Amino acid sequence: MDRYSSDNCHELDVTGLRCPLPLLKAKKALLELTAGDVLKVSATDPGSLRDFQAYMEHSTHTMLDSWQVDDVYWYLIERGA
Repeated sequence: MDRYSSDNCHELDVTGLRCPLPLLKAKKALLELTAGDVLKVSATDPGSLRDFQAYMEHSTHTMLDSWQVDDVYWYLIERGA
């Protein structure tokens, strides 16, 4: 995340929430951003991996990176047009 300035990088913590809430909250947060902004999401729902990947395939947003640390799934999403 170091390559993104704090001006265009936003964080969303959806840890503890179960499907479909992590994706729904991320979609809402992305709508509030401008194109090119980056959303860093932390989630604990294992199903979020599948949900986020499927959503990226059908949206204008780009998954820049995703990784897992212990029981937390991280997603770095760039807002599309």
